[in-house]
Amino acid sequence: MRGFEVLLTLAVTAAFARAVVPRSRGPRWTGYAAPLAASAALVQILAEGARWQLIPAYALAAACLLGFLVRLRVRPGAAAPGRTGARAARAVRATLAVAGAAALLLAVTLPVALPVFRFDPPTGPYGIGTVTYHWAQPRPELVTADPDDRRELIAQVWYPAVADPAAPRAPYVESTDPVTRAARLLGLPGFLLSHFAHVTTNAVASAPAAPGGQAYPVLVYLTGRAGFRSANTFQIEELVSHGYVVVGLDQPGVSASVSLPGGRRVPLPNERVAALIDHDVAPGAGPGPPPSLPGGPVPGGIIRYLAQDVAFTLDRLAEINAADPRGVLTGRLDLARVGVFGVSLGGTTAAEACAREPRIGACLIMDSAIAAGTLAAGWRQPTMFLTRDAATMRLERERSGGWSEQEIAQTLGGMWAAYQRLPAGHGYHVEIPGMFHIQFTDLPYWFPPARAVGLTGPLPGRRGLKIVNAYTLAFFDAELRGRPAPLLDGGDARHPEARLRRR
Repeated sequence: MRGFEVLLTLAVTAAFARAVVPRSRGPRWTGYAAPLAASAALVQILAEGARWQLIPAYALAAACLLGFLVRLRVRPGAAAPGRTGARAARAVRATLAVAGAAALLLAVTLPVALPVFRFDPPTGPYGIGTVTYHWAQPRPELVTADPDDRRELIAQVWYPAVADPAAPRAPYVESTDPVTRAARLLGLPGFLLSHFAHVTTNAVASAPAAPGGQAYPVLVYLTGRAGFRSANTFQIEELVSHGYVVVGLDQPGVSASVSLPGGRRVPLPNERVAALIDHDVAPGAGPGPPPSLPGGPVPGGIIRYLAQDVAFTLDRLAEINAADPRGVLTGRLDLARVGVFGVSLGGTTAAEACAREPRIGACLIMDSAIAAGTLAAGWRQPTMFLTRDAATMRLERERSGGWSEQEIAQTLGGMWAAYQRLPAGHGYHVEIPGMFHIQFTDLPYWFPPARAVGLTGPLPGRRGLKIVNAYTLAFFDAELRGRPAPLLDGGDARHPEARLRRR
């Protein structure tokens, strides 16, 4: 919890204890615990911002203050109630005590379970800057129904920057609309993750690029279906701190919602996209013709349609490298050393981008099915597959649902087949048993009790993130920079959970 949230919780606890304990049993100062709790609530709201997880604390502070004011109005010499009135008063006090205890329990547990979290500091020597761009393409937008719409992307770029510990940190999300819609797509209340508006990162908006004038390798990050461009901040910031530029995309048809200039939003047509993905992964498996998007049929399939955004991104990055309108990245992008990485649908799209785009030099695919057309076309770039074993997938199905035997076979079988077809010396296949699918994202930060309720696997969430980061950095360092990467030679005692194969 944040500092003033802790203060509020302590003040409310003291006020509630004073309300239920006879006055003679508490220190004299506790007689003012109720107004102190109300003051703490006001200070917390003004200093840190209100959030729904603290509603029980706010309500309890208000109730205690009301009780305090009522007691002030009661005259010391007032007649005591009769026997019947005394019984009724005791019953009311008992009921209020139980309700207050329940509110106090929620006041403590909700902000701990869904905290305004902080990302661990990355381990590299560079600070992190970030800027965001809006890019419009000439090709039609098929995710919307308007035939005049053209495809637009929001691209956030993170880059090595001058470290400034005192500078304000950039927000995790610029708008809560994507996370609100993502929660609804999962059948959860839309407000569940609204507190992400208060979360900051280790990046600084528009920070000066790191001194020295050097250009850095560029990596394009692709999120999973119903995700958002910063959903792997744990991984993005670690890479940038070690001297990479990372570009995260909000793509219509992938992100839960894409917020465009002028207040426009493109929500995800989730069921249609899911059906299109299934058709690309296993053509002909379902009855009837291929599904379509609101804007019409998708020539070549949804995966190829999405992968074209990567080629477009590289074109725009070349323009920025020549003359950045933000005045930050001119000459700082090494577009001769480009990689792409993605999780789930993002990994599926990354594989297709590698098969179609020769400018990409390395590909990292995390727990993703491979489209049949992509597998048939093949690609030759060095590629790492980060995934887990079938037993872990079945455990995930048992605890939190999903992952039919068909999905397990398609996902693991597709990645293994793609790995086997890579040229000698170009393939890495890493299994991390005990990791659930969502653990390849920032979720362990979002919901610390995830393991207790079955959302994450036996491998602790933060531990899984460290393993992912270690292999991610080693892979891109080896393949884009030619640096020695002992981790990729196998037998690293620091990461005994992972199983590495090379070809």
